[in-house]
Amino acid sequence: MSQQTKVGARVQTGPIDIATELALLEVLGAGGVASFTGLVRGDDGVTMLELEHYPGATEAALNDLAVQAAARWGLLAAYIVHRVGPMVPGDRVVFVGTAAPHRAAALDACAFLIDRLKTDAPFWKREVRGEVARWVQPRAGDADAADRWRDGGDAVG
Repeated sequence: MSQQTKVGARVQTGPIDIATELALLEVLGAGGVASFTGLVRGDDGVTMLELEHYPGATEAALNDLAVQAAARWGLLAAYIVHRVGPMVPGDRVVFVGTAAPHRAAALDACAFLIDRLKTDAPFWKREVRGEVARWVQPRAGDADAADRWRDGGDAVG
């Protein structure tokens, strides 16, 4: 990772402005910029999603992932923005953006970040359906997606 590499992670309660986040990546002279935006799903009658986190630890975990991605793929930048608090279907929950000299590195690093943050960052999710609220348990599929990147695995698949 070069000294000019820009990495960062932020947790916020307000909306995520995708145009602003992409603009930060696009001015770096990269050959490829990749991004992922996660939205609150309204399936199964979800009317609200509330995320809680452990301040300080969450930001540190996200920043560590960004640093790992930047070093592993020789990125120009890796940014993660994650919301906490109450959100409704259609709201943006997370933005992951990467910039690299070539598209493959940007795409792989972006996939790595979204897969790993699902398991490595300390967030707690509570879904509301009508009058019923329940904590969301981690899914096995999230762990499987994160595991494919361990031990040097680079294949998106």
